[in-house]
Amino acid sequence: MRDFAAIDFETANNERTSVCSVGVVIVRDGELVDSFYSLIQPEPNYYNYWCTQVHGITRHDTESAPVFPEVWKQIEPLIDGLPLVAHNKAFDESCLKAVFRCYQMDYPDYEFHCTYQAARKAFPKGLPNYQLHTVAARCGYQLKNHHHALADAEACAWITLKLL
Repeated sequence: MRDFAAIDFETANNERTSVCSVGVVIVRDGELVDSFYSLIQPEPNYYNYWCTQVHGITRHDTESAPVFPEVWKQIEPLIDGLPLVAHNKAFDESCLKAVFRCYQMDYPDYEFHCTYQAARKAFPKGLPNYQLHTVAARCGYQLKNHHHALADAEACAWITLKLL
């Protein structure tokens, strides 16, 4: 796969609609050509302790952030016609579908691929786990800011170029 958009969401709480940040990396002809990052005002707008411990984002960080539909208007033209890739697509795809439903937006049935599943096939016995930072390291990429949506999307793009 040489043309795609790697995407990653972070959530504020256990609700899939509570996306509080998004990172997108655009790859064309095997080259990273563009990227996008934004904080998002989550829905519902509260943060649980555990999510904040993972990504470090708080309500204070997103109190003046745009809501999802405003952010997606900026992302949509970047990803037009591209398949989406996520590490553990079950999470990111479910977040995307949930937030589209929440804001009553028409979901365009994006084509999604999963680097987590690809890594399990590529390295059936060679990794202690299949977490993003572990797979990225195995593919030669050092993920320095894990759980920052853009850093995670960049790692996902790197893995995609190696495995898909």
